[in-house]
Amino acid sequence: MNKIVATLVAIVAAALLFRACAFIVDQRQFAVVFALGQIKEVISEPGLHFKLPLINNVVYLDKRILTIDTPQPDRVQTSEKKNLLVDSFVKWRINEPRRYWVSFQGSERAAQERINTLVRDAMNQAVNKRTVNEVTSRERDKAMEEIRVAVQERVKEVGVEIVDVRLKRVDFVPEISDSVFRRMEAERKRVANEQRSIGSAEGEKIRADADRQREVLLAEAYRQAQEVKGAGDAKASAIYAQSFGQNPEFFNFYRSLEAYRASFRNRSDLLVVDPSSDFFKYLKSPSPSGRPAR
Repeated sequence: MNKIVATLVAIVAAALLFRACAFIVDQRQFAVVFALGQIKEVISEPGLHFKLPLINNVVYLDKRILTIDTPQPDRVQTSEKKNLLVDSFVKWRINEPRRYWVSFQGSERAAQERINTLVRDAMNQAVNKRTVNEVTSRERDKAMEEIRVAVQERVKEVGVEIVDVRLKRVDFVPEISDSVFRRMEAERKRVANEQRSIGSAEGEKIRADADRQREVLLAEAYRQAQEVKGAGDAKASAIYAQSFGQNPEFFNFYRSLEAYRASFRNRSDLLVVDPSSDFFKYLKSPSPSGRPAR
């Protein structure tokens, strides 16, 4: 019985000793091992490690990329003396845990405050020498990279790496935003009116050209129609001449009948003419020769 108790006590003691001596480093962490308050080593490889109990203690630091998102936009002035509200964020990480601990005693908040101060200073320098147009569009990427490089130069001695700096939003301060928007609106309206005028002029030009083409097409069609009609009339006249030329007397008789039909179409038609005129030649004598019929 005493042996069993002794074995259990030994197992518990060994477990407690193992727990006091062993520690695990996660792949997302640095492990800073201290010996009597002094940094002994920094472990960056994940796995199981050992320490001396009561002598060594371990502090963990985050190895991942961290984000500093400013709660309030910073007020910055451009080279045109215009005030802007710039909202930004910073991506950073610990790259030298020993220097980082010496500088900030492992306090992430202290590191963020230091980085924020440096970012505001670098942002002022980058924006002060640029116009609004350059900050918002033409040189925006260049300005962000300039800020990142400037901050990196000042934090490399404290074990921090600035991964990226981004300007999320750039706005005018409320005092001038209304006037700027009104000026932009007026400019857009001017451009719109100018485009409408150009469009109206182009429309009139297109309509005038279409009307001209229409007149040309109608004139050409009328000319062709008249040519076809003239050719048909000429061909019909030739056929009539050829047909009636075989018997001129019959032709005269036929034409007279056509004239009588046209003149006396209705009962009320009245014709005032000398009865002895040639118009009544075939009316008096229907024979083709003009002699009275027997």
